[in-house]
Amino acid sequence: MAMMAGSAGGGRRRRRSRQAGVINEINMTPFIDVMLVLLIIFMVAAPMMTAGVPLDLPQTKAAPLNSDATPVTLSIKANGQVFLGETELTDETIVGKLAEVSKAGFDERVFVRGDKKVDYGRVAQVMSIVTTAGYKRVALVTEIDQR
Repeated sequence: MAMMAGSAGGGRRRRRSRQAGVINEINMTPFIDVMLVLLIIFMVAAPMMTAGVPLDLPQTKAAPLNSDATPVTLSIKANGQVFLGETELTDETIVGKLAEVSKAGFDERVFVRGDKKVDYGRVAQVMSIVTTAGYKRVALVTEIDQR
């Protein structure tokens, strides 16, 4: 009986010494938790950074354009106000502000986002101001029709 008690105690000592040793593994759980939180934050924040002015865009079945660079975007609200980002513009200041932000000069791609309730004549008027100034790559932005 004395031998059994001694061997059992020795086994316990070995287990304790193994548990008290240095752990050579990296605990990935905190890293994964932080990455998931950052992913959620970016998923929530990304749609807010795409356009400064909320619009109700018309829907079409046109395929999206593949573009490498971020284009300059003019937004036209339902009441006819024109915005560059979140800055409201008058018809007289549109060309000047476009010149300030365009890096490629008159070859800069300019997107015009018009609310679907805005008068079509107002959209044509803004596009006319931009193209008359010399910008060659002007396009309308719509939402893709999911039907």
